[in-house]
This record gives sequence, structure tokens and C-alpha cells, in this order.
Amino acid sequence: MKIAVVAEFYPRAADPVLGIWAHRQALAARDAGAEVRVLVLQRPVPSRAALAKHDLGAIGDALRQPRRAVLDGLDVEYVPFLAPPRPRTYGDWGAYAAPTLAIALRRLRRRFPFDLVHAHYAVPAGDAVRRARVGVPLVVSVHGGDVLHTVHLGDRARRTVETTFAAARLVLANSAAIKALCRRHGARATRVVHLGTDLPAAPAARNGTAPALVTLGHLVARKRHADVVRALWLLRERHPELRYVVIGDGPEREPLRALAADLGVADRVDLRGQLEHAAALEEARRGALFVLPSVDEAFGVAYVEAMAGWLPAIGCRGEPGPEEIAAAGGGLQLVPPGDIEALAGAIDALISAPDWRREIGDAARATVAHNFTWERCGEQTLAAYAEALR
Repeated sequence: MKIAVVAEFYPRAADPVLGIWAHRQALAARDAGAEVRVLVLQRPVPSRAALAKHDLGAIGDALRQPRRAVLDGLDVEYVPFLAPPRPRTYGDWGAYAAPTLAIALRRLRRRFPFDLVHAHYAVPAGDAVRRARVGVPLVVSVHGGDVLHTVHLGDRARRTVETTFAAARLVLANSAAIKALCRRHGARATRVVHLGTDLPAAPAARNGTAPALVTLGHLVARKRHADVVRALWLLRERHPELRYVVIGDGPEREPLRALAADLGVADRVDLRGQLEHAAALEEARRGALFVLPSVDEAFGVAYVEAMAGWLPAIGCRGEPGPEEIAAAGGGLQLVPPGDIEALAGAIDALISAPDWRREIGDAARATVAHNFTWERCGEQTLAAYAEALR
């Protein structure tokens, strides 16, 4: 079985963490028995933030991406396209990417006669594949953005998502709630395929003697890192040694720093920035408790990555991914979104009871081992490909 993967979010020279989950799923499918090649939609335009800051390094990064790479044994080709700025035009980016992608797909098929194209997201990757008309089945993976955000950008963006879903032989969703939303927006055949994580052989050595809350993820408002900072302030007297380690980068970094200073807990909030993926996981698993009160969380690979390392985790009730992970077994506690006092209470209960915290950590590890490994993801992905080809 020969598979061409098409993705916009995928690791690249300037950002080896971007879309790492798409790369890991491609590796999982390969390890399960598929032959895989990858085409990455690369928009060689600097971000607005880089232009505003006159960041010559970041501006150059967008132009210096090599056209080809081999990542963990996978052949990856970066396909450039030009499109107007986000966000209003994002629903049309597939139309801009389609001409160069069509050339790349046809060129790839001559040397690698793929049976199926697996696009990550309906927009822009799935839409671009649909427009390229390569004559093989299309499978689209939905990680949340298509149905939680893109369909709300306007009627044209919604129609593009729905047209792409209708053209797909199979739509893969990362949780049951996202699957239901895909069907509501025109997906015919759907299937849940969870992303996964590796299982470390042993717990990581804890980082220092004081307990640490830890979060791993992009620093954007919907992840609600600020709620954790506020919970830390509420717990300042009960747990004066408690720290908060934040791994990742993004537009909320400086607002978080300012909030910690305003609340008088700056010395207990450690903003580590973005780390290489393996180093980020190692650092996160040294914490005592993983806390990510995120909203619009379609799945949440970060939860299962932390839980695989015996860390109890806290997420938000009512979110598709956290609800599904929590339903699969123990280890992830859910609190109401935006409820700082409930979040602080959940943190307090786990930090105050080390033995119970270890029991919850053991349950977290078992939940991931039984449900959310990359091996299981690879098997589910290969089964989905076989279904699409039937």
C-alpha cells in the first residue's frame, strides 16, 4: 500500500516541532506496513509578527526552507505556494496551493505510484488535493480546526470544507465529537483515529525538590495558560514552593510574563520557550502534575504524552478530546472551563496527597498504554486506508 501524505503543518528546518503529530502518524503508518511519501505545503512568506519586528532571521527562515528532506527515513518534499494573508482568505488557500501541488503529485506518482492521498485538514491540504484531480481516493484527517474554526470564517470557507468532505472517500476525526461535527458538515464516511505517543520505559526523575505544575503546548489564548498562573496565585499560601513550568512559545508568552509579575508569582513561573520535541517531552515528564485547561481542544496529544510518563493531568470538562481521554480510563481530571477556583482546587488536592497522585499517575500510564500509543495509531490508520481503498 503506497500512500502520499499532504500537509500544511509539518516539521521544517526553522520549526522542527510544527505539526510533529502529522509526521509521527506518517511514521506510525509506515511502521504498520504502508509505504509513505510526504508533500508539505510551504508558504514562503514571513509571518506578520516577523515583519512587524523586522526579525531578519525569521524573515529569512521562510525563504531558506530546502525543497527536499529526509526525516526519520521518510522522503519529504516542500511544495511552495503563494496566498494572501490570514485569516479571512484562509478558506481559499487550497485554490492557491493546488497548481504547484498538482505538479508535485503527478511528478511523485511517476516514481511512486501511490494508491491514496492522505491530507491533514480539509483546508488547505484536502481542498488542494481535490482540485489537483490526481485520480486516487482522498482521505482527510480533521484535527479540529476545520470544524471548530475554518467553517466559521464565512460562507465560502464553510462551503470549501464541506465540498472537500464530500469529495473524500473517508474522513478521519481525532475524537468522536469531532467526527459528529464532520458529519454535520457533509462528511459521508467517517472514522475516529486517535493520535498517540511513545511509552517511556521508566518515570523521569523529578525536577528539583519542589513540586512543579507543567504545561507543554503553543502559547495561544485558547490554551488558557493564564488560568494556571491565576490558580498558582490562589494557592500561594497553601503551597508556597509550587512552581509552574511552561514549555512552548507563541503570542501569549509576554502577556503571561506580565500577568505573573502583576500577581507577584513571577519567580515561580518558568517560561522555557520552545524546545525540540524529545527534549520538551523529557522536561514535561519531570513535573509533578500536567495542567492544560484548554478550550476548543479537539483531542490534545499533550495530555497523553504527559500521562504516558506517569503524570496525572488536568483538562477541561466539555471539550471533545479531554472528555474522550478521560472516558478511556483514569489519569485525567476535568474541571469546568474558566473556573479558576475549581482548577486551583483540583491542583491542591493532587499536590497535597503525593501517594494518591502516584496512584493517579499509574492510572494515567495504563490509560495511554491501552489506548493511545503510536503503534495503535498506525494500526488504526492502516485499517482506515484499507477501508478507503475498498
